[in-house]
Amino acid sequence: MASVPDMVKKQPARIAVIFPGQGSQAVAMTSELAEIYPEIRDTFTEASEALGEDLWAICQDEEKLNQTEYTQPALLTASIAIWRVLQQKIEETPCYLAGHSLGEYSALCAANVISLGDAVTLVHKRGQLMQEAVVGVDTAMAAVLGLEDNRVENLCEQATEHVEGAIVGAANFNSPGQVVISGNAAGVNAVIDKVKNTGKKSVPLKVSVPSHCALMEPASNALAEILAGIQFDQATIPVIQNRYARVETSAVGIKQALTEQLSEPVLWSKTMQELADKQINLLIECGSGNVLSNLAKRQAQPIASYPTDKPARLEKLLEVLS
Repeated sequence: MASVPDMVKKQPARIAVIFPGQGSQAVAMTSELAEIYPEIRDTFTEASEALGEDLWAICQDEEKLNQTEYTQPALLTASIAIWRVLQQKIEETPCYLAGHSLGEYSALCAANVISLGDAVTLVHKRGQLMQEAVVGVDTAMAAVLGLEDNRVENLCEQATEHVEGAIVGAANFNSPGQVVISGNAAGVNAVIDKVKNTGKKSVPLKVSVPSHCALMEPASNALAEILAGIQFDQATIPVIQNRYARVETSAVGIKQALTEQLSEPVLWSKTMQELADKQINLLIECGSGNVLSNLAKRQAQPIASYPTDKPARLEKLLEVLS
């Protein structure tokens, strides 16, 4: 049987580029690429000047890198730096772009909807708003493994209804059998207990803020006001957004989807299915790590996905495309 790369070679490449979200950050990310490609450091310099923070230095400082307000602009900058390298290396124009949570901002920046300077400033503020929304609240997130999406949603609803003070909901539908839940500790722990009773597994996540849940509504409202003052241009490549797993074409629609995304779940499985339905046969993960490439293997219709955050990984992608 032909391998996936062999199959890609026999068909016209229909490429989508996907951008990772928070949790994919790593100390010294893109450093190896920076030794080969000057675009990496040039992009960090441009973003740092816009933000007024040395993002390259932040990427070398684990404690600061893991603070949400710095994680977000650092990850976005790493993604756009790699995107600029890819633009020099790959002849094919991607059919679609998509990003997981924060990665959606990277996708919109890559599609020229928003400038790099505006993007890093925006996600820096987004991170601050997210932290401010849960000051004094004991929060948590966890990955639930092996249960159907609607079953996880039902468990969250039961916890919210029957556990005093519980706030919890499905935050990320990542792949069949992997749903991340988010909320306050009372709500998340109640769902974890219910998952144990089903015989399935849950894994607590180390995060500083509980993304994509009702606790983020104050941040979502504040973000809408900031977005209203930022210029969004027509996308040069269609971007499938998280909120409804579809392409929004107007600036108003894109901003509305970004606003709602903060307190509503990431529909990543649906996004991947949408790409499969559009006959995409190769994914390029553009950013730190390989989280999204691993998720791509677990979708109902898997698509070959290649990370690009290290020289060897980038060379492998270029070999497949050659």
